[in-house]
Amino acid sequence: MDEQFEIVKPRLDVLVDNSISIAHLKQVEIVSSFYNKIIRDKEISEKFELRSFSFGESLNLIIKDSLRFQEHQTNINKALLEVNKTTNQSNSAIVLITDGNQTVGEDYSYFKAEANTSVYPIIVGDTTSSPDLFISNLNVNKYTFLNNEFPVELIINYSGENSMTTTLTVTSEEKVLKSKIIQFNKGESSKVISLNMNAKSIGTHIYKVSLEPISEDKNFNNNIQNFAVEVIDERTSILIVSSVLHPDLGMLKRSIESNPQRKVKISSIEDLDKSQLSEYELVILYQPNNLFKQFFEEIEEKKINNLLITGIQTDWGFLNSLDIFISKAFSNQNQDYQSIYNNSYSQFQFDDIDFNSFPPLEDKFGRLNFKNRNYQTLLFKAIDGIEIQEPLLFTFLSDNQKHGILLGENIWKWRTQSLVKSGDFKAFDTFFGKFVQYLSSTSNKKRLDIEVASSYKQNEDIQFSALYFDKNFQFDAGGELNLKLINNSGEILESAMVLRGNEYVFNASQLPPGAYSLYLNELQSGLSLEKSFTIIEYNVEEQFTSADINRLKKLAHDNLGVAYTTDHYETWKHQLLKEKRFVSVQKSRINIVSLINWKILLTILILSLGIEWFTRKYIGLI
Repeated sequence: MDEQFEIVKPRLDVLVDNSISIAHLKQVEIVSSFYNKIIRDKEISEKFELRSFSFGESLNLIIKDSLRFQEHQTNINKALLEVNKTTNQSNSAIVLITDGNQTVGEDYSYFKAEANTSVYPIIVGDTTSSPDLFISNLNVNKYTFLNNEFPVELIINYSGENSMTTTLTVTSEEKVLKSKIIQFNKGESSKVISLNMNAKSIGTHIYKVSLEPISEDKNFNNNIQNFAVEVIDERTSILIVSSVLHPDLGMLKRSIESNPQRKVKISSIEDLDKSQLSEYELVILYQPNNLFKQFFEEIEEKKINNLLITGIQTDWGFLNSLDIFISKAFSNQNQDYQSIYNNSYSQFQFDDIDFNSFPPLEDKFGRLNFKNRNYQTLLFKAIDGIEIQEPLLFTFLSDNQKHGILLGENIWKWRTQSLVKSGDFKAFDTFFGKFVQYLSSTSNKKRLDIEVASSYKQNEDIQFSALYFDKNFQFDAGGELNLKLINNSGEILESAMVLRGNEYVFNASQLPPGAYSLYLNELQSGLSLEKSFTIIEYNVEEQFTSADINRLKKLAHDNLGVAYTTDHYETWKHQLLKEKRFVSVQKSRINIVSLINWKILLTILILSLGIEWFTRKYIGLI
């Protein structure tokens, strides 16, 4: 048995804020000096086992020249948690050198270290609160529709003793679009301002919100915020063609036009101007008869998406004579068909609005025959509550042309039932709106595509994800995707996209502000596409004027520590060294040594076996 002894020092982890806010507050030399004092202090190194880390959005070991104070985000809570996980000693301390201004992550003031681990925040920057007027938050949707108004919500804060008045302005391309006078006083330090802006032209528009600074303001950067909104034109024109008068026609128009971006025209088959068919994204054929023959030929020739609705006045003999997706062995008997929700429909998501309880639709009785089975069912049929294996509402795709079929009239009763049940038409109109949106959409699956937003804020996590499929639309992991970015100054950045799982990715977080054109090419197939995006100038680390002293003091209080400022190095050091919990511990380790060396034992065993073998061989037993 061999007993060995070792001395284990208490651990001291030094965490240094490496973010841009330290440079913005002009504290680089002070922070570097404080850190260097710690690592060069012989008394501290004799008493503690030292580890040094820098942090911004993530935690890193400090190596030579790694403190550059250029991190674009600060996550103090994450840094504390990661260090805390690696601390397996009960008598350790964490020194946190920071201004306390966190930009991402959970609130670090609620962090709780392991038992008997102390946290000593070293407060960097101005600890006194000076008057400041700033935009603390801006909320706006990235997309809006042409000719719509879109809301912009601002949260504006004022820290000061005196009453003051400022002017808020919203500009775009140097033109003032909105202006508003805002007043603050000592008892009113925050205001929520809502503005409605007009979307007058298609494209991505950049806006600047600015507050007129007060005389005592030390930081003008937080008086300004930029944002971008992409205006899109989703206007959809839909044509309903019928040979009969029916309440369903008016219901269809009202339901579809509940979305102001959709316009519906109802036309009889006799008055239809077929030359204007190309103006519509979707055509609804309501209970067709033999007058529709040329009309069917036109929509097939022009590949116009369509919805066929049948009923008791439908000429099924005419439909059967056409070479379309379905036919029906019909009789002159009418039949009521109830609806059964199918939760396996995958073309778009829609909720079950209690379809099973809706009044039945009416159609000619008969069995359906399908040209092929490549269709997807939204609603199944039921007769007297018993489900039959036939669709009531279904869709299919043929040569990039979308088709929908509803086998029954009186759908107006469904919308009325929705009103009776919920007090409005919203549930039904939402369902039918999604159905119409899917049918009217002309977008088809692409072999090469990339996910790019219209705008990003500077220094946020920007990552482009691309998909590449082979000719059978199976994901191809062997693609060679080349990405080229050109900004408005003509500068070019070219890079290969990296395969990660079932997508190709490119990290663009370090791109400077500006407008960019994106060109993506797959080198083997020759497939390519173009997109554009804008990076808006914004640096969250430059929004602060002083240290967050209150949260740092709370962090120290809850974790057996005390907060100090950077000009109290000796006071902090004295407190740290005199703390009785931080003592070295002598640990013993016992090595149990076998009385018989295994190598000797193995040698004896081999010799014994060898002697026995030769003996047996000699006397003839082998």
